[in-house]
Formats: sequence, C-alpha cells, structure tokens
Amino acid sequence: MSDQPVEPAGRQWTHAFRFIFIAAVINAVSFGIMIPVLPNLIKEFTGGDTAAASEWNVVFATVWGLMQLFCGPILGMLSDRFGRRPILLISLAGLAIDFLFMALAPTLAWLFVGRVINGLTAASFSTANAYVADVTPPDQRAKAFGWMGSAFSFGFLVGPALGGFLGDIDLRLPFFVAAGLTAINWLYGFFVLPESLPVERRVAKFDWRRANPVGSLVFLRSHRDLLGLASIGFLFQLAHTVLPSIFVLYTGYRYGWTPGFMGLTMMGTGLAGVLVQMLLIGPVVARIGERGALLLGAMAGAIGFAIYGFAPNGWVYIAGIPVFALMNFLQPGLQGLMTRRVGPSAQGQLQGANQSLQGIASVIGPIVFGLTFAWSIRHSGVMHQPGLAIYLASSLLVLAFLLALKMGRAPETVRAPA
Repeated sequence: MSDQPVEPAGRQWTHAFRFIFIAAVINAVSFGIMIPVLPNLIKEFTGGDTAAASEWNVVFATVWGLMQLFCGPILGMLSDRFGRRPILLISLAGLAIDFLFMALAPTLAWLFVGRVINGLTAASFSTANAYVADVTPPDQRAKAFGWMGSAFSFGFLVGPALGGFLGDIDLRLPFFVAAGLTAINWLYGFFVLPESLPVERRVAKFDWRRANPVGSLVFLRSHRDLLGLASIGFLFQLAHTVLPSIFVLYTGYRYGWTPGFMGLTMMGTGLAGVLVQMLLIGPVVARIGERGALLLGAMAGAIGFAIYGFAPNGWVYIAGIPVFALMNFLQPGLQGLMTRRVGPSAQGQLQGANQSLQGIASVIGPIVFGLTFAWSIRHSGVMHQPGLAIYLASSLLVLAFLLALKMGRAPETVRAPA
C-alpha cells in the first residue's frame, strides 16, 4: 500500500468536504450552547461560591482530559482501521448522552458521570480533521482546516449566544436543546455522511502498542519535525484551555457580566473568528505559507491573551477580540504542516496522537488556570491580578512562537512515520 496521499479527481474533494463541514457546524453549535451555562450550573450546586465553582470546574475538566488522554489514541487508531464515519457516530452519541446528564443532573455527581461518558467517546473534531485529510489534496489542506476552524468559530458565534439566552430563562434548557441538535447530527451522520477512507487505504490490523498515550508519543517521535510541531500544538492547546476554564467565572467576577452578555461576547468572538477563517486564511496562507500562518497565529494569540488579562473593564476586553481572532491562523498552518508528514493510512493515528496531547493539556490546563484564578481572587488583597491565569496562557504562546521559528518549515516530501 502506498503511503502517498491519493488526491481525489477534479473537484470531487470539495463535495466530500461539504459533508463533514456541515456535521462540524452542527456539532460546534451544540457544544457552544453549553459553554456560558455549565459553570453557572456548577456554581448553583456550590451555593454561589465562585472560587469553589472554579475548583469543581477543575475537577470536571481534569477527568475529561484524562479520558481523552487514554481514549483519543484508541479512537484514532479505530478510525484508521474501520473508517471515520463509525467513530464520528460513537462520539456524537456520547456527547448527546452527556448533554442529557447535564440537563437532568440532580447533583454534581451526575454531572461528573456525564463528563466521563463524553470523555470516553469524544473524538468528533479529531476524527473530522482526519476526514478532511482523507478528502483534501495536500496543497489545499491549510485552507480546508481553516474552514473547519470556522465551523468551530461558528459554534461560538451561534451556540453561546443561544445558550446564554436560554440560560437566562432556565439553566437546564440549553442542555436539552444541545442534546437535540447532537441527536440531529447523529442522524445526519448515519443517513447522509459518506465514508472518507476506502477499505484499501485502511490499516490492516488494530495495533494496541500504538493505541495508547505512550504509543502516540512514539509515533510523534518517529519524525523529529513532527514531534516539534506536536509540541507547538500542545502549547497552543494548553493555552487554549484558559478561557473554557475560567471565562464565565472571570468575566462575571471582574466585569459583572450576565450569562446573556457572556453569550453575546462569545458570539462576537466567534464572528471575528469566522471572518478570519473564511475570508483571510486562504489568501493569506497562499502568500505567507503555512509556516507564516503558524507564526502569525501564535503571536496574535499571545497579544490577544495579554489584552484579555490586562483589561480593567469589559470594553477593553472586547477591544482585544479582533487581535485574538488572528490566532485562528495557528491551527490551519500547524495541521497543514503536520498532515504533509504522514501518509493516508496514518492520518487517524496522527489526529489520535494530537488528541492525546490535547487530553494532557485538558488535564494540566484547568488545574493550572483554574487554581491560579481561584488563588488570585482569594488573595486579591495580596496581589490584585484576576487576569494572572490569562497572562500565563499568553506566555505559553510566546514559547510556541519561538519554537515555530525553528520547527515550522514545510517538508520536501510526504512520508508516513514508522
């Protein structure tokens, strides 16, 4: 079996890409709905204690990250062996169940169970990325990954605004709506979405030696440049966990924002991201290349986070959104460079390895950022820096930028690591 990617004839790949893009948009909207309300639901269970809610948020996010750490590589290998479509269906089913647990949970323990189920099965975005690599020619992947990023941003454009509006009515209502949208997406995947990985391009057998976090790291080490790029991705994912970890509690504490206004702010952030991903990434990457996009995204993210952490009022925070939106150049550039380094039968394994690193980031990030935020507001008399956790995220992206200067060059040929 050849390790060289097989490019679809003509523009056939654009039709296949539309299928997965629609699925990604629906998934992102349903995911975005819960973001402005889940921390407030946790806060309700803790009797209104913001610091305690932040600490419980750490527990939830850490457990979810641990599930991703161990299950991400397994799901990635399964998608290389059996195809992308069945793994997407499993992932969407787990997400729908999680939303129902959130909607009906009488205690924090029930919320915890739902997060565990979701963590065990969550592979929708990583499998979607493998799907994109299957159907997209290498020279079009940065643009395609930019569009996939816009699907996620569209989720932040519509989802949080809808979730905040519904959450102002009833904190449980957004989760019922999210569960319904996810169920619709599952039906779309079952009846409409075609398989992207032909039988002849799948791996011959499932390899347990690689379907674990250690095996994933060995896979990434098989090519020095791939490991360096994965390190950049890890720093990005780690920094990226700061806002999911503390945004709702941070903006509520510092600026007094309501769930509805938080949702509108996320909507504005999502709109800026969509504009960047749909209008700028294609032509800009064509001019500055994938490495240039990677460097631009890392530096813009570092500056954007610095503005968010410094902002003494909500309007300064909002003014930082256009700068922060340019961080959306990072992931398409990074994914474009990484997928060029492996063949078609290893794209799922690559995305599973990336998801494993994301799992590690999801374990470490909420602990570092959530506890840092809790400490900063509990000791505001000692050091009044509620944005301290966001400053840490900014520093991580500065490190990512410096690493990208060295590791972000495009490979001369595509090969599949052993």
